[in-house]
Amino acid sequence: MKLKLIFLLVFGLCFSSSVHGSSNNFSNNSLDTFLQDFAFKALVVRHRPLTGALYKANLPSNLSGMDVSIARIRSRTLWTRGANLSSFHIPSKTVPFPHVIRLAIVYQNLGNWSSHYYKIPGYSLITSVVGFMVFDASDTRATSLRNISLDTMGKPVSVHFPNLKFPNGMNSDSVKCVAFFINGTIQFSDMILPNVCYTSEQGHFSIVVGIKRKQMVRPWYPWVIGVVIGFAALVLTVYFGLVFIRLVKTKRIQAMERQADEGVFFDNRWVGSSKIPSAAVTRTQPVLENGGFP
Repeated sequence: MKLKLIFLLVFGLCFSSSVHGSSNNFSNNSLDTFLQDFAFKALVVRHRPLTGALYKANLPSNLSGMDVSIARIRSRTLWTRGANLSSFHIPSKTVPFPHVIRLAIVYQNLGNWSSHYYKIPGYSLITSVVGFMVFDASDTRATSLRNISLDTMGKPVSVHFPNLKFPNGMNSDSVKCVAFFINGTIQFSDMILPNVCYTSEQGHFSIVVGIKRKQMVRPWYPWVIGVVIGFAALVLTVYFGLVFIRLVKTKRIQAMERQADEGVFFDNRWVGSSKIPSAAVTRTQPVLENGGFP
């Protein structure tokens, strides 16, 4: 028995620290098995455990913060009076399936370990995760524990969270009840009464609130820098554009003047010791109106 408990302890802790996401269900089941063994050990060490009494399991020091208890109940008592097990109230007219003479209900409160084993993307736990599991207790010394179901005849099992404190600006309308069932499914439901959730199946339960994504506030200075750079680029573009246009016009004028100078030929004459251009003297012949010459 001791070797089995040590193996489950090492196995459960290894998986709880290394497995995340969709594989969390497997590590959670390992933790459940580990805690159930400690819970049943609390019954075994007592010679005659009282029916209906809640016995607390002694957990290892490395799991401090968790609370695990167990109660053994007769099926007949569950039918007539129901059961109050810490945070859970099981209504009367409830029968185990398959039918057993005695059943054991294991209660778990994961305390500060809750968010380590149970995570929901987009939500934050605001209470500890509590849970209950039902087993056949006909033979508490059996080497294997048989899990059984409860038929509440349509009545819900209530889960109470007496120490619930809402975050600032929130109330019971802004939070959700969440259930983590044995098969790995997760179910959300509205909180009808303050600090109370309801379920029809065994599993683990908590209250969550949606995480609001913070909108990133972009700093203003990149916009200012962009505007300044854009304006400077525009000014430089206009300036260089005007300079280029003026340069082109100047080149055109110089080309036209050079062509004009090259199109007129002057004779060179010496005047004193200087050589200067001189146009040839051309006298226009007079022409009479009647076409004759003088």
